[in-house]
Amino acid sequence: MPRAPFERHRHNPPMHSPKPLAIALAGMLSLAVAMGIGRFAFTPLLPMMLHDGVINLPTASWLATANYLGYWLGAMACALQPWVWSRWPGLRPVVHTSAVRMGLVATVLLTCGMAWHWPVVWPLWRFLAGVISAVVFVYTSGWCLARLAALGAPRLSGIIFVGPGLGITVSGLAATAMVASGVTAATGWLAFGALAVVLTALAWPQLHGKVPATPPPAGPSGAASHGEVAVLALAYGLAGFGYIITATFLPVIARQALPGSVWLDLFWPLLGLGVAAGALLTIRLPVHWDRRHLLMGCYAMQACGVLMGVYLPSLLGFALGSLLIGLPFTAITLFAMQEVRRLRPHGASALIGLLTAVYGVGQIAGPPLVAWLLHHSASPAQGFAVSLQIAAGTLLIGVALYGWLVRRYPLH
Repeated sequence: MPRAPFERHRHNPPMHSPKPLAIALAGMLSLAVAMGIGRFAFTPLLPMMLHDGVINLPTASWLATANYLGYWLGAMACALQPWVWSRWPGLRPVVHTSAVRMGLVATVLLTCGMAWHWPVVWPLWRFLAGVISAVVFVYTSGWCLARLAALGAPRLSGIIFVGPGLGITVSGLAATAMVASGVTAATGWLAFGALAVVLTALAWPQLHGKVPATPPPAGPSGAASHGEVAVLALAYGLAGFGYIITATFLPVIARQALPGSVWLDLFWPLLGLGVAAGALLTIRLPVHWDRRHLLMGCYAMQACGVLMGVYLPSLLGFALGSLLIGLPFTAITLFAMQEVRRLRPHGASALIGLLTAVYGVGQIAGPPLVAWLLHHSASPAQGFAVSLQIAAGTLLIGVALYGWLVRRYPLH
């Protein structure tokens, strides 16, 4: 009897179970670090690096490619996890939150490492940052979506994907301030590393626990054929190519079209605001709407945004283009992940990894295409224009693929 109070204390669940909003905010901050800083801090810092003379445009293209190649390999590693566990049952499966925590620490170190003026290792740092960002994205998404479903709050999923927009906006505004102050790119990398430390510290307390078993998501579902999964993966991969040229070179393209404009450094933060706003808007959408229809609208919106930089290269054009690319950016990811949970309700993480890997292939193809077109064009402006036209066409092909999926595999 004297041990009864101890036993109750030992076996009872904690007095304060995690609240859905805290889970969603932890996911948001994790993606802000891994995606908004680990992956996309390079974009607003690229003009500073070019100004400092530490790299040129072809080198920048290959640094971006190294990052996207790492992203692809990281996503493939996540997709192959179930196969590895089945082949070697002695290995312990990866705990999602442990992978996220280690990834956030690694992102901080790799971001600060770019401040070290040793260009020969920069491709390695960007490659590793890509690997880490994919791992954090896949495991954060899988863990948060499952936790929110188990807690009865799937609508809060959109908050998670505010993270990349938050990171892009904050890092973009910080880069604008640093350009105005005349600081070097190396100082910028250190500042972003410090920002990643703060955001990681805020997310850290909630990052614990395994992915709970959850019922299939609400709405029509069923066993998906291999063909349906393959077309979904292909269409999602086209989105990776469709946006990446703008996401990598937007500040550089804007500088060439509007030399001397005081608004040049605000287009990238504006894109980030669009990303965050688009993710928040998804919270209001009914869960029974066909996500493939929503994806078609998002791809068409991004295609219009990409073409703004070609056919309306003005202050208004770049501002509208930034918003049209940003608004559907993480909404595309969320809708695709929700479609994955519909098709594979009990094995979502592996399929999320596969789609992320295919998306990574699209991203890898973008910067080398730009480098090739810049080399073979009469001017950089012409090379960028052709690149953006190809990217927009790719997004429209994605619209057609989702339309085919809707007709071939209607929801019942």
